Amino acid sequence: MMIAHLIIAHTNPKQIERLIGRLVCAKSHIYIHVDKKSKIDDFIYLKTRPNVYFIENRIRVTWGAYSMVQATLKSMEQILASKMEYSHINLLSGQDYPLKNPNEICDFFLANSDKTFMKFLSINDHWKEALPRLHNYHLTNHNYPLKYRVQYLINKILPKRKMPANLKPFGLSQWFTITSLHAKYVIDYLKENKNVERFFSMTWGADEFVFQTILLNSEYRNNIENNYRRFIKFEAGATRPMILTLNDVDSLLMSGKFYARKFDDNIDNEVLNYLDSVVSIN
Repeated sequence: MMIAHLIIAHTNPKQIERLIGRLVCAKSHIYIHVDKKSKIDDFIYLKTRPNVYFIENRIRVTWGAYSMVQATLKSMEQILASKMEYSHINLLSGQDYPLKNPNEICDFFLANSDKTFMKFLSINDHWKEALPRLHNYHLTNHNYPLKYRVQYLINKILPKRKMPANLKPFGLSQWFTITSLHAKYVIDYLKENKNVERFFSMTWGADEFVFQTILLNSEYRNNIENNYRRFIKFEAGATRPMILTLNDVDSLLMSGKFYARKFDDNIDNEVLNYLDSVVSIN
C-alpha cells in the first residue's frame, strides 16, 4: 500500500517543485491538478520527477465555486483508475508544506488505513453562520452576464433551500486525507444522487461541505476522525488563511501537525528554508 498526494495547483511551479521534494518517499506518489486557467507548459517539467503524474481532465477552477469540488473528484477518479493500491489520497494545495518527515507521515496513514482525516462541525449546531451558504442559491459556478442579478432575484422570490436526501450538513475545511474507499464512495454517491450534486453546485464554498456531509451521513461515519493534521492560521473574520512567515516557526513546529498552509516564497522564502533545515526527509 502507498499514499497518493494530490496537489491542487494554479501558480508558482517552482514552489510546487520544492513541495514535491519534501513529499517524496518510497511509499508515495504525487499527482498534480493544474487549474485549466493556468498554462500547463509552465508546470509540465515537473513530470520528469520520479513518481509525479499530472491529472489529465483539468477543470477551470473558480474560488468559492463547485468547480473546486469537480477538480478534486476528477483527480480522485484518475488516481483510483490507476489501479495502484493507495491507502489514502492526501489533498494538498500548491502552497502547503510538510512539518514532519515524509516517511513518518506515510507510516501514520498506512497504520490507519481505515480512517479518513478531515475537520468538521455540525452546521446546524456549531457552525450556524454557514447556514446562508446552504439556504441561498449561489450561481458562482455559472458564467453568464448578470448572473449575480439573477442570483439576487432567485433568492428574493424562492423559499430557502433545504438539504436534499435528508442529509444533515457538516463541513469546515476542504483539506483532508481520505481513504481510497471513502473517496470512491463520495464519487459514486454524487453520480447516483444527482439532486445532491445539483444542490452543492449552487452552494458557495461547496468544497468545505461536500465530503464531510456525504461521509458523516454514511455507514463510514465512525471511520472519520475530526482532525485534518494541518496548521492553518486565520485572522478573525477572514475567509482566506494568513501567509505564514518566519515569525510563525515556533507555532508551526510545536503544533504537532503534518502540514501547514499557506506559504508564499515570494513573500517569505526564509520560513521554508528554516523548515528544510529542521525537518529531515531521510
